[in-house]
Amino acid sequence: MATSPNLYMAALFLLLGLLTAILGTGAQSIGVCYGMLGNNLPPVQEVVDLYKSLNIQRMRIYDPNQAALNALRGSNIDVIVGVPNDKLQEMGTNPSYANTWVDTYIKPYWPAVRFRYIAIGNEAIPGPNAQYILNALQNMYNAIARAGLNQIKISTAIHMAVLEISYPPSHGSFSAEAAQYLNSIISFINSRQAPLLANVYTYFSYADNPRDISLPYALFTSPGVVVYDGSLQYQNLFDAMVDALYSAVERVVGSNMEIVISESGWPSAGGFAATIGNAQTYNNNLIKHVGRGTPKRPGKAIETYIFAMFNENQKQPAGIEQNFGLFYPNKQPVYNINFTPSMQDDGIFSIISDVISF
Repeated sequence: MATSPNLYMAALFLLLGLLTAILGTGAQSIGVCYGMLGNNLPPVQEVVDLYKSLNIQRMRIYDPNQAALNALRGSNIDVIVGVPNDKLQEMGTNPSYANTWVDTYIKPYWPAVRFRYIAIGNEAIPGPNAQYILNALQNMYNAIARAGLNQIKISTAIHMAVLEISYPPSHGSFSAEAAQYLNSIISFINSRQAPLLANVYTYFSYADNPRDISLPYALFTSPGVVVYDGSLQYQNLFDAMVDALYSAVERVVGSNMEIVISESGWPSAGGFAATIGNAQTYNNNLIKHVGRGTPKRPGKAIETYIFAMFNENQKQPAGIEQNFGLFYPNKQPVYNINFTPSMQDDGIFSIISDVISF
């Protein structure tokens, strides 16, 4: 039966809209962490210019470095700025410190610098500073409200060590040591309609247990389903880890809280399975994948920040920690990476063929 030209054109326009949404979502979901633990890194203005030249629209910095903030003015790059762990005690016990922090590092730069989140600590739970995070979040929230900047969300960045159970993903739950702090912290963050930040590295899970975790599963290259969890199927470890966190969070506040992946990456040297080829495969596949969501939350793009922009020669311990960069300090790429997901990689060509056939 012949197809109506009007019906054909409607289908074609629908496809073009879908392509725009998919490709745009993938690109906009990706940021890159700008670590500064190196004595040979390029000037901050050159770093910001590099982000812009690559169309990287989001950046995470780990402290309110004022040179970086000045370079970010007018860049249209969304920024996560961190309160370092060694400031958590003062932030949590002294509300005036939070006010001063906002008056010093946020108000003078807003809105020329597009602050997206303020991260109160990084991987501080569990640990000696965990006890200060909830009060620090509350003090920072009040300081931001006092400044009239409630559009900037306040959160904290956790890591996978907070989970006691991560397999299967639907059984994900926090350890008792982490839960004594996290349950209240997550409830507070969620009540302010902010996401939880989480650092998720399939590399470390694979390196710690290569007997039970395959390299293709960690690199997004498994040819088929690896883990069956009820009705959910997992072809890559990243999704399984993120959904385990979602399961743990849902046990505290239900299913309406989002998780932002504030770090993920793969080292290119310095340790087991740390090769340029593996790092290139992981990060390129990560970029292609995050626009699709996870089995637990399909079709919902995952805001994700790759760690890191540069190899940092002063990170400790030496070895893999110094080799997570997409670039060498001279701004030459460690390997080629594409920040725009391609149509072919997302399986879009098959959809185009179906429409043309239609």
